[in-house]
Amino acid sequence: MSKHSYKTALVTGASSGIGREIAKRLVADGLAVYALGRDAAALDTLSKECDLTPLVLDLKDVAQLASLFSENEIDVVVNNAGLLPALGRFAETSPVDVDSMIDVNLRAPLHLAQMALEGMINRKRGHLFFIGSSAGRFPHPNTAVYGATKAAISMFCDSLRCDLLGTGVRVSEIAPGRVQTSLYRTALGDEGANKKLYDSYRSIQPEHIAELIVAALNLPDYVNVSRLEVFPTDQAPGGSQIVANQ
Repeated sequence: MSKHSYKTALVTGASSGIGREIAKRLVADGLAVYALGRDAAALDTLSKECDLTPLVLDLKDVAQLASLFSENEIDVVVNNAGLLPALGRFAETSPVDVDSMIDVNLRAPLHLAQMALEGMINRKRGHLFFIGSSAGRFPHPNTAVYGATKAAISMFCDSLRCDLLGTGVRVSEIAPGRVQTSLYRTALGDEGANKKLYDSYRSIQPEHIAELIVAALNLPDYVNVSRLEVFPTDQAPGGSQIVANQ
């Protein structure tokens, strides 16, 4: 049973993985949820599993969401959507992929936060979540731009908390290590991702991240979980070492 007064949430990247599990978990916690993603079929399936509102949208055009915030009281925003088109050295990364990662991983969350904050500050309540990454806290090879966008989000969260002192609005970053999601499947394909990243390893599951979100929400409103770094037990905190299943 929820211990907060929040009523409505927006979750980005809700078509699959972490976002999907967060949306489902927030519905179970009693919130009215807007689930945003690009896969209309996946969102339709999700809306049949639990009572939420699907929003099909490409986050490269967040301006389309302005009316949602102006016409509704959105108490919780979970900026979860992330993009990693390919793994490779920065010098070989295409300019299109650079722009796409900046647009989805950084530009969109900042614009969404700005849209949400006007109402949150006026109501003196609200919670902004940002799904970061160990790649934004520690260097990882072949993910320079992705890591840069996540590092920017991390610093943005720290600075935003300073701006919001006294408003009653909370800001939380969740920075996980290896989570079994579809993020790397864009870069490696389903078979490649499973073989390289998941088959021999005990990864965090998306529902574990969803539980952390709800735990932070349900703390008293004067308690802000500023950052949670969460890793598999078998992964070193820096992220560069992970051991296979024993």
